[in-house]
Amino acid sequence: MTHPPAATPIAPTTAPAGPTPSAELLGTPWAVDRADGTPFSKDPSVIRLGDRYLMYFTLPPEEPSAQRGWHVGIAESHDLRTWTLAGRLRPSGDAEARGLAAPGAVVLDGVVHLFYQSYGNGPLDAICHAWSQDGVTFIRDATNPVFRPTGSWNCGRAIDADVVVDGDRLLLAYATRDPQMRVQMLGVAAAPLDSDFGAAAWRDLSLDAPALAPELPWELECIEAPAFVRRGEQLVMFYAGGYNNEPQQIGYAVSEDGVRWTRGTTEPFLPNGEPGSWNSSESGHPGAFTDDDGRTYLFFQGNDTRGRTNFLAATEIHWDGDRPRLSQST
Repeated sequence: MTHPPAATPIAPTTAPAGPTPSAELLGTPWAVDRADGTPFSKDPSVIRLGDRYLMYFTLPPEEPSAQRGWHVGIAESHDLRTWTLAGRLRPSGDAEARGLAAPGAVVLDGVVHLFYQSYGNGPLDAICHAWSQDGVTFIRDATNPVFRPTGSWNCGRAIDADVVVDGDRLLLAYATRDPQMRVQMLGVAAAPLDSDFGAAAWRDLSLDAPALAPELPWELECIEAPAFVRRGEQLVMFYAGGYNNEPQQIGYAVSEDGVRWTRGTTEPFLPNGEPGSWNSSESGHPGAFTDDDGRTYLFFQGNDTRGRTNFLAATEIHWDGDRPRLSQST
């Protein structure tokens, strides 16, 4: 998560109507309101736990004047289209004293593991870990923060975690910046799947260079928010290009080993919307979810206010072999 917006969610709100978006959406863009009624939710990650879906996402402090208190919202759905706020994971302990954000969730043996970033510490932000049996009440990892990168190409910061099972290991993709804190890039780490995912378990696989760095014109100086999908022997990673509202848009890359990545397209896979649409300022921070029936959904954030508000939306991803394509609205 980058560049905190100017304003932002308690009761659910839907986005204003606009021209038809480029991708067919599941339901209506959704957000939680702040105390002043400003809708703001971002950074979605979705799992299935039993007969319900849970979405984890970033919420700002309820009071717009508050400087601290960014936290994780938890929403519940039974159809991936309508969502109800089910809980909040608020800051706890020294590592999260200024806030937490950008969660990435995975279910392993019936337990929800949540990887999220500390917030508000600049180059000192790092990845933390918590777990839950019910998906709402979490136990913090005593070794938090559990991961930060050490390569000389980066500043030692880690945000925007996402994880995926890869054989006998859990891969963790993260965003970081160069030592000057200007360019945002992606790296990958791994922990044994039978480990506790604590601080001692992780090995940085991107010690010498980033896994992916901005190169294309639309990516500007930022690649962040990795989102994994497993497709047979191949991994697909959706990512956000451009900092928030520059505009931020979504691309994807593919890999056979989780370390070396090749872009799937030179143009945005999911661009920001046309002027007047709900996501004209950005289509950003993807979260990928594969359901039990094998269908894939891409969750993302968008707004038409240059970041003063933010909504969450989803579209189904279809596959031509291992190449994703969007459902186009008519």
